[in-house]
Amino acid sequence: MSRIGKKPIAIPAGVKVTVADGTVTVEGKGKLSLPLPPLVSVAVEGSEVIVSRQDEERASSAMQGLARSLINNMVIGVSAGFKKELQIVGVGYRAQMSGSKLVLNLGYSHPIEYVVPEGVKVTVADNVKITVEGADKQLVGQAAATIRRFRKPEPYKGKGIRYVDEQITLKEGKSVG
Repeated sequence: MSRIGKKPIAIPAGVKVTVADGTVTVEGKGKLSLPLPPLVSVAVEGSEVIVSRQDEERASSAMQGLARSLINNMVIGVSAGFKKELQIVGVGYRAQMSGSKLVLNLGYSHPIEYVVPEGVKVTVADNVKITVEGADKQLVGQAAATIRRFRKPEPYKGKGIRYVDEQITLKEGKSVG
Protein backbone atom coordinates (compact mmCIF):
# COMPACT_ATOMS: atom_id res chain seq x y z
CA MET A 1 0.00 0.00 0.00
CA SER A 2 1.62 3.20 -1.16
CA ARG A 3 1.37 5.99 1.37
CA ILE A 4 3.40 8.40 -0.74
CA GLY A 5 1.30 7.74 -3.85
CA LYS A 6 -1.93 8.81 -2.14
CA LYS A 7 -0.68 12.32 -1.32
CA PRO A 8 -1.67 14.98 -3.84
CA ILE A 9 1.08 17.12 -5.39
CA ALA A 10 0.62 20.87 -4.86
CA ILE A 11 1.30 22.94 -7.99
CA PRO A 12 3.10 26.21 -7.12
CA ALA A 13 2.36 29.49 -8.92
CA GLY A 14 4.05 29.77 -12.29
CA VAL A 15 4.03 26.02 -12.94
CA LYS A 16 1.73 24.38 -15.49
CA VAL A 17 1.02 20.64 -15.51
CA THR A 18 -0.69 18.93 -18.46
CA VAL A 19 -1.58 15.27 -19.03
CA ALA A 20 -2.06 14.07 -22.61
CA ASP A 21 -1.58 10.77 -24.48
CA GLY A 22 -0.04 8.98 -21.49
CA THR A 23 2.56 11.73 -20.94
CA VAL A 24 2.80 14.23 -18.09
CA THR A 25 4.36 17.58 -19.05
CA VAL A 26 5.45 20.13 -16.44
CA GLU A 27 6.39 23.68 -17.49
CA GLY A 28 7.89 26.48 -15.42
CA LYS A 29 11.47 27.75 -15.57
CA GLY A 30 12.09 24.71 -17.78
CA LYS A 31 10.03 22.02 -19.46
CA LEU A 32 10.09 18.36 -18.42
CA SER A 33 7.97 15.46 -19.63
CA LEU A 34 7.50 11.89 -18.44
CA PRO A 35 5.70 8.92 -20.00
CA LEU A 36 3.31 7.50 -17.42
CA PRO A 37 4.22 4.15 -15.88
CA PRO A 38 1.67 1.34 -16.46
CA LEU A 39 -1.20 0.71 -14.00
CA VAL A 40 -1.38 4.43 -13.08
CA SER A 41 -3.53 7.38 -14.12
CA VAL A 42 -2.89 11.07 -13.43
CA ALA A 43 -5.42 13.90 -13.13
CA VAL A 44 -4.93 17.63 -12.59
CA GLU A 45 -7.62 19.01 -10.27
CA GLY A 46 -7.37 22.71 -9.52
CA SER A 47 -3.91 23.39 -8.12
CA GLU A 48 -3.15 19.73 -7.33
CA VAL A 49 -2.00 16.67 -9.25
CA ILE A 50 -3.57 13.40 -8.14
CA VAL A 51 -2.02 10.04 -9.02
CA SER A 52 -4.35 7.05 -8.81
CA ARG A 53 -3.86 3.35 -9.45
CA GLN A 54 -6.07 1.07 -11.52
CA ASP A 55 -6.46 -1.77 -9.00
CA GLU A 56 -5.34 -2.84 -5.53
CA GLU A 57 -2.44 -5.05 -6.63
CA ARG A 58 1.00 -4.64 -5.12
CA ALA A 59 2.57 -3.68 -8.46
CA SER A 60 -0.06 -0.94 -8.95
CA SER A 61 0.74 0.47 -5.53
CA ALA A 62 4.45 0.52 -6.32
CA MET A 63 3.86 2.26 -9.66
CA GLN A 64 1.61 4.82 -7.97
CA GLY A 65 4.35 5.78 -5.51
CA LEU A 66 6.94 5.87 -8.30
CA ALA A 67 4.82 8.06 -10.56
CA ARG A 68 3.98 10.45 -7.71
CA SER A 69 7.66 10.83 -6.73
CA LEU A 70 8.77 11.41 -10.33
CA ILE A 71 6.06 14.02 -10.98
CA ASN A 72 6.80 15.74 -7.66
CA ASN A 73 10.51 15.93 -8.58
CA MET A 74 9.56 17.45 -11.95
CA VAL A 75 7.40 20.10 -10.24
CA ILE A 76 10.19 20.96 -7.78
CA GLY A 77 12.73 21.01 -10.64
CA VAL A 78 10.87 23.52 -12.81
CA SER A 79 10.03 25.76 -9.86
CA ALA A 80 13.15 25.71 -7.64
CA GLY A 81 15.64 23.47 -9.48
CA PHE A 82 18.16 20.99 -8.15
CA LYS A 83 21.77 21.63 -7.18
CA LYS A 84 24.79 19.46 -6.31
CA GLU A 85 28.05 20.93 -5.07
CA LEU A 86 31.41 19.23 -5.49
CA GLN A 87 34.79 20.12 -4.01
CA ILE A 88 38.23 19.24 -5.33
CA VAL A 89 40.84 18.42 -2.67
CA GLY A 90 44.50 17.97 -3.57
CA VAL A 91 47.58 20.02 -4.41
CA GLY A 92 47.56 20.98 -8.07
CA TYR A 93 44.05 19.64 -8.68
CA ARG A 94 41.82 22.21 -10.38
CA ALA A 95 38.86 22.68 -12.68
CA GLN A 96 37.82 25.32 -15.20
CA MET A 97 35.06 25.84 -17.73
CA SER A 98 36.02 26.04 -21.41
CA GLY A 99 32.87 26.79 -23.38
CA SER A 100 30.48 23.92 -22.69
CA LYS A 101 33.27 21.64 -21.44
CA LEU A 102 34.54 21.16 -17.92
CA VAL A 103 38.34 20.76 -17.99
CA LEU A 104 39.76 18.93 -14.96
CA ASN A 105 43.43 18.67 -13.99
CA LEU A 106 43.50 15.83 -11.48
CA GLY A 107 47.10 14.64 -11.37
CA TYR A 108 46.88 12.49 -14.48
CA SER A 109 49.26 12.97 -17.41
CA HIS A 110 46.49 14.69 -19.37
CA PRO A 111 43.57 17.01 -18.57
CA ILE A 112 40.11 15.44 -18.54
CA GLU A 113 37.44 17.13 -20.65
CA TYR A 114 33.82 16.50 -19.62
CA VAL A 115 31.12 17.64 -22.04
CA VAL A 116 28.26 19.05 -19.97
CA PRO A 117 24.91 17.48 -21.01
CA GLU A 118 21.94 19.56 -22.21
CA GLY A 119 19.71 20.76 -19.37
CA VAL A 120 22.56 20.96 -16.86
CA LYS A 121 24.52 24.08 -15.92
CA VAL A 122 28.00 23.67 -14.43
CA THR A 123 29.89 26.53 -12.79
CA VAL A 124 33.36 26.58 -11.24
CA ALA A 125 34.36 28.89 -8.38
CA ASP A 126 37.94 29.32 -7.07
CA ASN A 127 39.12 26.48 -9.39
CA VAL A 128 38.08 23.90 -6.74
CA LYS A 129 34.32 24.30 -6.20
CA ILE A 130 32.04 22.82 -8.87
CA THR A 131 28.29 23.49 -8.85
CA VAL A 132 25.96 21.37 -10.97
CA GLU A 133 22.44 22.80 -11.42
CA GLY A 134 19.36 21.93 -13.45
CA ALA A 135 15.66 21.13 -13.48
CA ASP A 136 15.96 17.34 -13.97
CA LYS A 137 16.95 15.67 -10.67
CA GLN A 138 18.21 12.49 -12.32
CA LEU A 139 20.33 14.37 -14.87
CA VAL A 140 21.89 16.65 -12.21
CA GLY A 141 22.73 13.69 -9.96
CA GLN A 142 24.17 11.68 -12.86
CA ALA A 143 26.35 14.58 -14.04
CA ALA A 144 27.68 15.15 -10.50
CA ALA A 145 28.37 11.42 -10.05
CA THR A 146 30.19 11.26 -13.40
CA ILE A 147 32.41 14.24 -12.47
CA ARG A 148 33.16 12.67 -9.06
CA ARG A 149 34.07 9.36 -10.73
CA PHE A 150 37.06 10.95 -12.55
CA ARG A 151 39.00 11.00 -9.23
CA LYS A 152 37.19 9.53 -6.24
CA PRO A 153 38.43 10.58 -2.78
CA GLU A 154 41.21 8.22 -1.72
CA PRO A 155 41.14 6.89 1.85
CA TYR A 156 44.64 7.89 3.04
CA LYS A 157 44.96 11.62 2.33
CA GLY A 158 41.40 12.35 1.16
CA LYS A 159 42.54 13.73 -2.20
CA GLY A 160 40.02 13.73 -5.05
CA ILE A 161 36.58 15.06 -5.92
CA ARG A 162 33.94 14.83 -3.22
CA TYR A 163 30.48 16.19 -2.53
CA VAL A 164 30.57 19.23 -0.22
CA ASP A 165 28.58 17.45 2.52
CA GLU A 166 30.41 14.11 2.11
CA GLN A 167 32.46 12.76 5.03
CA ILE A 168 35.59 10.79 4.08
CA THR A 169 36.81 8.31 6.69
CA LEU A 170 40.59 8.37 6.49
CA LYS A 171 42.57 5.19 7.11
CA GLU A 172 45.65 5.09 9.26
CA GLY A 173 48.91 4.81 7.33
CA LYS A 174 51.56 2.15 7.76
CA SER A 175 52.87 1.95 11.29
CA VAL A 176 56.63 1.80 11.64
CA GLY A 177 58.00 -0.43 14.28
